[in-house]
Amino acid sequence: MIRIFLFISFHVLATTSFAQKESFDLTTYTSPKAWKKEVKAGSHTSFTITNKQKKTYCQIFVMLSTASKGDIKQDFESQWRTLVVKQYGVTDSARLTEPTTHGSWQALAGIAPFSFNNGVSTALLTTMSGYNKAVSIVTVTNSEDYIPAIQKFLESVEMKTPSTNIVVTKTVNDAVSNKFTFSTTNFDDGWASTVKEDWVEVTKGTNRVLIHYPNKQADVYNSVLMDGLKNAWNILVAPRYSTATNLEFKPIIGWQSIEFAEADMTENASGKMVHVVLFKMNYSNGSGKYLEFINSSKQSFESEFGPYHQSSFGWEKMENMAFRNKFAVGATDLAGKWTNNFSGAIQYVNASTGFDAGMDTHASAENYQFIPGNLYKWDLAVASGAVGNIKFQSVKSSGKFTMDGNWKVSFSDIEGKPRNYDVYFSCIKGLRILWIDNRAFGRIE
Repeated sequence: MIRIFLFISFHVLATTSFAQKESFDLTTYTSPKAWKKEVKAGSHTSFTITNKQKKTYCQIFVMLSTASKGDIKQDFESQWRTLVVKQYGVTDSARLTEPTTHGSWQALAGIAPFSFNNGVSTALLTTMSGYNKAVSIVTVTNSEDYIPAIQKFLESVEMKTPSTNIVVTKTVNDAVSNKFTFSTTNFDDGWASTVKEDWVEVTKGTNRVLIHYPNKQADVYNSVLMDGLKNAWNILVAPRYSTATNLEFKPIIGWQSIEFAEADMTENASGKMVHVVLFKMNYSNGSGKYLEFINSSKQSFESEFGPYHQSSFGWEKMENMAFRNKFAVGATDLAGKWTNNFSGAIQYVNASTGFDAGMDTHASAENYQFIPGNLYKWDLAVASGAVGNIKFQSVKSSGKFTMDGNWKVSFSDIEGKPRNYDVYFSCIKGLRILWIDNRAFGRIE
């Protein structure tokens, strides 16, 4: 196996820059000189170098960002399966670094060998998670000669702070109407999710979990963790109950803080005494959802999810309930136009003089329009580069789409190739978000 040192070194919104930088999506970097560059809109930017005499090569791929799963390890594992195992047939487990934190971004890298052209190559994956996004850089090579270039490239990487908006100009169908094919999901482990007006309700037997939709008042940032927790309890929980005993607020301060409150309460709707827990994992990338657990007793809650503990680790059973805001898609649900808009910028300042050293910007708009007869139109427009020298790229396709069950969609032509993507809906108050290949789209007219 080629001995490549596992390094993660990049900057967030760097304030110094002397070499000419380039950008792709959320990633800014210094391109390796004399390497062949290829840009594939909607997928990646790559750099390639070969030495025919030595029969060596190296490729670096800067991938388009995808939706984060809320955890750097989950993001890395997902990207490893998709970008390394699937692409290069890697069978060995990745040798990993420890996760590192750079501002609001986290990073994790892994390396493993694979067979290629009757020899041994090495795949290195570096994944960054932040702001509900996951970004990966893939490096493959069969020679240690390129280690300095790989290291120099990764050390030049700077991550932008994204500004992402799902644009919905008019509600076409509200999230709880019967105009969508599916409003319930039955999971293999016995849990079932149902769309409600103010939350997604997840049930199994007598256990209930409410995945609260985003709420500006409850989600407002508070530098005092306890005060933020009490505010969320008063807004999301207290109004639906008449009494509360054994009320405790027990937040946990840590790298990823936890909000936890519980009480025995009388439910207004049923008149029954229940045990209620409000929980939120505040992920370092800024994500996290308030989850309300409703059980017949504290013992029943702990039997299903485990007891409260002071550590910020070991909450996976509760955390994973947030991912059950997920609903299947019927072909007729797709009718209309769905869009995803993104913009970001990075400002450079000369470290010696303090004067402005320029700004790089990136903006993109991706659209799917689904037309009767299982037809579609797709387009992607990207504008990026230094202010005053912005370059524009666009690509579009059209054809027929088919649903493979209710969780996958196939397109006859996206950038000249047929594509198969995972697809599902998630809900916020009054709206559904369409996820295609882990990218979020809002419906517009």
